[in-house]
Amino acid sequence: MKKTEGGKVVKLESVKAACQDCSLRELCLPLGLNANDLSALDSLIKRTRKLKKGEFVYQIGQPLTSLYAIRAGSAKTCEIAATGEVQITGFHLAGELLGVDGISADRHHCDAVALESTEVCEIPFDKLEQLAHDVPGLQHQLFKIFSREIVHDSEHLLMLGKMNAEERLAVCLLSFSHRFQELGYSSSDFKLSMSRQDLGDYLGLALETVSRLFSRFQDEGLLAVDGRRIQILDSVRLAAVAGTGAINIPTHKFSN
Repeated sequence: MKKTEGGKVVKLESVKAACQDCSLRELCLPLGLNANDLSALDSLIKRTRKLKKGEFVYQIGQPLTSLYAIRAGSAKTCEIAATGEVQITGFHLAGELLGVDGISADRHHCDAVALESTEVCEIPFDKLEQLAHDVPGLQHQLFKIFSREIVHDSEHLLMLGKMNAEERLAVCLLSFSHRFQELGYSSSDFKLSMSRQDLGDYLGLALETVSRLFSRFQDEGLLAVDGRRIQILDSVRLAAVAGTGAINIPTHKFSN
């Protein structure tokens, strides 16, 4: 048991976000931890937060207090460019971690916004950092998470700088396909939670270009598109469109 900030004693086993009882435990931070280590991590879970579409998990400039594991739903991270335009830096699905951006300066340098009804587990960073010193398995997993954030940022910059519009969208769709598969969902039939405008901001493309590409991919028999629902009809040809970008498509950013 532990005490809340108000002094009320609660049983850890009753906390809904407890890692041992979470269906996403093998996709999130506890991956590879033994039962004792997992119990120690359970004790750090401060609370779960339920957010409506458009609500902030955290905002630019906010002090780093916690990391956030997405239990359900999805979120986007975005920054404000020097031109004043919004630049989306990532889309995050269930089982993935938010807040790593704030570690270097102890303040978040991007906004994290719920794309739909979303639930996150809040993990106080100072306690997580202390536990990582005592639990080698957790420390190793955190290092892997931080490394994958660096790789993700590098791949995003490469995509924006080297790939044409068709390759960018194809790589993005194949990445979602793999990530949904990791969650146990269909890799060929899924619904995107973000708008076409959000996709364009992430891919560095105009809204009109994104819409035109979806229509082209559909006309060519690569996809069936119904609003935000996407069916991949020919993954081999879609991978061919992605070209060399399909070689290193990330599956789940925080898995082994």
